Amino acid sequence: MRARKQLVREQARHIQRIQKTLEEANIKLDSAISDIMGVSGRRMIEAMIAGVRDPWKLARLANQRIKASPKELYDALHGRLTGHHRFMLQLHLGQYDALASSIRQIDSQVDTAIAKIDEEAAAGRGSFRDLIALLDAIPGIASLGAISILAETGTDMSRFASDGHLVSWAGLSPGQNESAGKRKSSRLRKGAPWLKTMLVPCAWAAIKKKNSCYNAQFNRLKARRGPKKAICAAAASMLTAIDHMLKDGVEHKDLGAGHFDRCPAIIKASRLLAQLAKLGFRADLHSLAEAA
Repeated sequence: MRARKQLVREQARHIQRIQKTLEEANIKLDSAISDIMGVSGRRMIEAMIAGVRDPWKLARLANQRIKASPKELYDALHGRLTGHHRFMLQLHLGQYDALASSIRQIDSQVDTAIAKIDEEAAAGRGSFRDLIALLDAIPGIASLGAISILAETGTDMSRFASDGHLVSWAGLSPGQNESAGKRKSSRLRKGAPWLKTMLVPCAWAAIKKKNSCYNAQFNRLKARRGPKKAICAAAASMLTAIDHMLKDGVEHKDLGAGHFDRCPAIIKASRLLAQLAKLGFRADLHSLAEAA
């Protein structure tokens, strides 16, 4: 799975090289089409390689579902395409397709390995595919992400004494740098880079689910600590849930958006008073129950 991730990254670099080649020819295809390697984008690029230079002919190759109007496509495709640009487009597109073929081979090999693991699994134990389906139920994690996470952590979570040990091993726990009573930088610890770089994109997808605990946690921390630290905290929460799911064999349960609002009322009031103090106001607390 690590090799697959590296190939996907290299694919992204070739897409950027294709975009740069088009921009050198004054063709702004990415401004009209979100995915230039989609069906419509590939048709146009392959037509350019074949020698088609008329912007109207290229625009007619777009799918009807493309939001850009024919005039917008014409303006984006109106450029100065030379033989050198056609050669570079063909070169990068060929390398992109070769990488795609290698990725498909890795996916086939992974499916074969999973089938072999399930065949050799002891009777009465859950299969590897069952664990993939278990993690697939977590918001933001698809089957590919589940396979990558299991490949890094393994299925035996007993080697981690607690969920905190797993989070620390993954490099998602903040560092503790304190001297003379002053807290300094709390950058994340160094940990498993492959697992961390898989969980953070999954966390970005998970926070898009409304009324979920991950969305609530991200919005709660974003205002105070910034989006980067907030998304790492959400990723750590996801990894904590994964640890309990694999250890106990339980399904994922979303705690809901109100999970972080269950602290005592006096703590909430103290936080609001602190916010008022930062704005330059002063207020006193009086309990309505005592006043009655």
